[in-house]
Amino acid sequence: MFPRKHPSPSATPSEHHAGLRIIAIYEMVKTVCLLLVAMAAFHFYHEQNFDRLVHWLGHLSLADSNGLRWKLVELLQDFGPSRFVAVGAVALGYAVLFAIEGVGLWLGKHWAEWFTVIATGSLIPLELYETLYHFGWLKLATLLGNVVIIIYLVRIALQPRK
Repeated sequence: MFPRKHPSPSATPSEHHAGLRIIAIYEMVKTVCLLLVAMAAFHFYHEQNFDRLVHWLGHLSLADSNGLRWKLVELLQDFGPSRFVAVGAVALGYAVLFAIEGVGLWLGKHWAEWFTVIATGSLIPLELYETLYHFGWLKLATLLGNVVIIIYLVRIALQPRK
């Protein structure tokens, strides 16, 4: 009665999943955020920039009843500018990983589905530990979101391909 609609020969099953596009965008947002973190870390590696940050935080006029600002200044001084290189390198590494995931998913590549499952799944134990022993709502949301992403991608990746 009604004609069946068949996907065009050039369309892949992955192109029909809006969820893959959403995850790809999420991965690219994480990439941009980590690139900004890396840029800031490499910026604060220089002693003069680090000193300016500590000075600025020390003279920031905020209602500081709990001393959070001073705890941050103390933490930064203990951390020192030399460790910002390591932070920048790790952030850059994760940015590359997330960019590969995001671009691959956006392009509908089957390998990207499994790559994202493995990369995201490898972080689940750490996220679970952090959520259980240092609870935070953001950590819980991240953990649950990543579990949902893994389940979704496994279901998509296991679908038959032409």
